[in-house]
Amino acid sequence: MSRFLQIHTLTSYPAALLNRDDMGFAKRAPFGGAVRTRISSQCLKRHWRTFDGAHALRELGPESVRSRLTFEREVFKKLVAEGVEEGLARGVVEAMLPVVLGESAKAKKAKDDAKSEGATESNLRTGQVTVLGRPEIEYLLTHARAVCAAKPDPKKLADAVKTELKDAKKNLDALRLSSGLDAALFGRMVTSDVLARGDAALHVAHALTVHELAAETDYFTAVDDLLGREEEDAPGTAHLGNTELTSGLFYGYVVVDVPLLVSNLEGCERSGWKTADRTLAGRVVESVVHLVSKVSPGAKLGSTAPHSYASLVLVEASDEQPRTLANAFLSPVTGRDLLGGSYRALAGHLGELDRAYGVEGARRYVAVGDRSVLTPVLGESTSLPALASWASDVVRGV
Repeated sequence: MSRFLQIHTLTSYPAALLNRDDMGFAKRAPFGGAVRTRISSQCLKRHWRTFDGAHALRELGPESVRSRLTFEREVFKKLVAEGVEEGLARGVVEAMLPVVLGESAKAKKAKDDAKSEGATESNLRTGQVTVLGRPEIEYLLTHARAVCAAKPDPKKLADAVKTELKDAKKNLDALRLSSGLDAALFGRMVTSDVLARGDAALHVAHALTVHELAAETDYFTAVDDLLGREEEDAPGTAHLGNTELTSGLFYGYVVVDVPLLVSNLEGCERSGWKTADRTLAGRVVESVVHLVSKVSPGAKLGSTAPHSYASLVLVEASDEQPRTLANAFLSPVTGRDLLGGSYRALAGHLGELDRAYGVEGARRYVAVGDRSVLTPVLGESTSLPALASWASDVVRGV
């Protein structure tokens, strides 16, 4: 019953542009005195969160909706579609927003100033992305229906909504996974008194190449199929552009805070995680191991097909403070055999850590290629299904 699971991966991608910055170039980060190609944690988490296939998170529990349009599309428009008069529906949802999400003094003043200046249109879109679980959205829709059905005095809509939602916090807290499964994993920040803030049970690092940045500018053309067929046509292309392509072997790192994961999923106190039902937590971790190992960032799918499985997946289970193994690659790996060099660097670094701090907990891994250098430190390689199943068993205490 380990408190932490650490998942380390090495994944290679040929010519691709996995994650771009604001200028359209591959994201970068300096590390160990060298610039590396980077994949942001936000990019990785989104692809794992939204993946639709085997081991998808959405198959394990209710989803979260991340949007500025949630109240407009999931509450207001549904009320109108059910026959509620549009003005009433808009007024109810407008009154619901500050109750559910909270409202700063600055935002309230801006709204009051707009009304005093004669503004009649209300904005049901939030100023920033909100994270609401499907159970929370259904709860709010149900109570919005109730307010609309009562047809309160338009001047007293705010009071009617507050009365209807007076027990909202207690009722939402009683809903299992009210904020959605992915919010339980990746957390959410809220400032209201109604919604529960959630800390992320999965800590995801930015993935970095184990070697220096390797990039090439790709010049491409779009050919006009009809241009050049007539005598008066000048030969040529319809478009000429360029993009940056990179290749690299990336080190990825994910930490699962097991007590917090169980607490977020089951609604128990973090301190009570050992006696809680850990069945769902085990299933979630099993899926996470598969997703981290096999789901790639999906940028430029049509032109680069950036699909790759991890060459190495190492899972460590322990009660000790987690620690990244990125420092195995503090000195960039060089040479033609990047994977072999990375295995040597990883085995050497892990061996040094074991000698310095001792070996705590248990490890399992799967690796492809010549893994003989890993065997003295990690033992024999297993398969990914067996590795994911073992991680699930650790969480469940089997």
